[in-house]
Amino acid sequence: MTKLALSDEILMKIDKPARYIGNELNSIKKDKEKVAKELSELFDLNYDTVLKKVTKRSSIETIVKKVEKEKTDELRIWMQENNIITGINMDEDTKRYYPYNNVASQVIGFTGSDNQGLDGIEAKYDEKLKGKKGSIQRHTDAKGGEIGTEGENYVSAIDGDDLILTIDLNIQSIVEKYLEEACIDNKCTDGGNVIVMNPQNGNILAMATYPTYNLNEPYSAYTEELAQNWDNMEQSEKTKMLQSVWRNRAIADTYEPGSVFKLITTSAALEEGITDTDNQGEFACTGGIEVAGVRIKCWRYYRPHGSESLRQALMNSCNPVFIGLGQKMGVHTYYNYLNKFKLLNKTGIDLPGEANSIFIKEEKAGPVELATISFGQRFEITPLQMVTAVSSIANKGTYIKPRIVKSIINSETGEKKDMPIETGEQIISKENAEKVLSMMNSVVSEGTGKNAKVEGYQVGGKTGTSEDGVNTGKYVTSFCGVANTDDPQIVLLITLYNPTGEGGHQGGGVAAPVGGKILSEVLPYLDSKADIDKIM
Repeated sequence: MTKLALSDEILMKIDKPARYIGNELNSIKKDKEKVAKELSELFDLNYDTVLKKVTKRSSIETIVKKVEKEKTDELRIWMQENNIITGINMDEDTKRYYPYNNVASQVIGFTGSDNQGLDGIEAKYDEKLKGKKGSIQRHTDAKGGEIGTEGENYVSAIDGDDLILTIDLNIQSIVEKYLEEACIDNKCTDGGNVIVMNPQNGNILAMATYPTYNLNEPYSAYTEELAQNWDNMEQSEKTKMLQSVWRNRAIADTYEPGSVFKLITTSAALEEGITDTDNQGEFACTGGIEVAGVRIKCWRYYRPHGSESLRQALMNSCNPVFIGLGQKMGVHTYYNYLNKFKLLNKTGIDLPGEANSIFIKEEKAGPVELATISFGQRFEITPLQMVTAVSSIANKGTYIKPRIVKSIINSETGEKKDMPIETGEQIISKENAEKVLSMMNSVVSEGTGKNAKVEGYQVGGKTGTSEDGVNTGKYVTSFCGVANTDDPQIVLLITLYNPTGEGGHQGGGVAAPVGGKILSEVLPYLDSKADIDKIM
């Protein structure tokens, strides 16, 4: 049985319905109206169309494809009751079945009518998953009659390989629960996504996009609201909406990360030795800073932060401080760190449709462009790129590549092949990585991320808010968290698109509480899982 598994739970498996139901030439001629009526009613088909196929002079005529077992059982009973022994054939085939319906739908993807993978893991690993088809070989004449006495030659099908994902079903379920709640409560008109990553090995423990859809019914309306008007919608409109919900926005869409990106500026500045964490009075916020004749405001320009250390500046999310750090490094040095964090390239995760970041080319970046990049605006990256960069900080400063497939099991031999854990260069020192984590801890304990606190755990984080485009009036709000900061096991990124609820659109008030709720369940779960692993 081909399966896609996570945490010993089967995410997708093979069911065996009838591939098609068809009729043989003239075998049911005398009962044609009766048969056509039963088939059309049982399988919700047009009677005249079925009748035409039933009476057509051909060796085999397909009536209906991909029939569920319950329906074929009904048909067999009807045939017995009506003494129809021959003339109706049921050819067994396989169909992909997803036991958890909506869980990780944008990651897993789905298959088409021919069982070919069309999206997600199904598409990326189609060659591994699909196996080889079996066949029944017969010798027949032009009219479909059998020739000779050899009978049928049956060639067995070969199962596809099994995949074990890095996704943890429990964490995925927790994430999806709170992501849906956040999008509904904050009226996020464009949905949201969450990624949870283990910074020590690159394992994606959860990747969720809202709204989601049922993998067993990928072409159906995915919300109750849509279902009410689905039948009246134009097919082009349906297709557009379906393609939108199938899209894994965590990897396929880019956004302005806002102040979360100050973690990258902080890391680079520490590594370059131009600042340190707790030099009191090192910086002074006057409400803004002038760059090449352009005044760029602090978000709290109306009440400047005044004298600050780097730690305080990160806690306050003070734009002018990070602009100043970018200026001290210069364009070339800053872009060198963007390259080291792999922010100028795709991560290369084993999922289809990954987008790349959008930065102005280094040679065209002037003082203003460098200033805006330094505090996370006027460029775009994917959520996956952002969480990977922070995971590299949490991984003692060493780049870690994200992965979604943990191992592949050969269906014929049972051999298990573990996929490699890939690390890159040491971007910043272990010492400086620990300093960044310490400051992130202060952001949650005392700064803009305090709504992400979890009692009994050392949680660090950074909030972010950015405008979705120029003068659109739409915002992206986010929170990136690390736990525990003394020995990071988890890095998560919450990204919510265009929150329009009463809670506003600031990262600290909208996204950080979601991070706190997720971590309040995930962290105890990981503790209990670790305890069980020790016993085992």
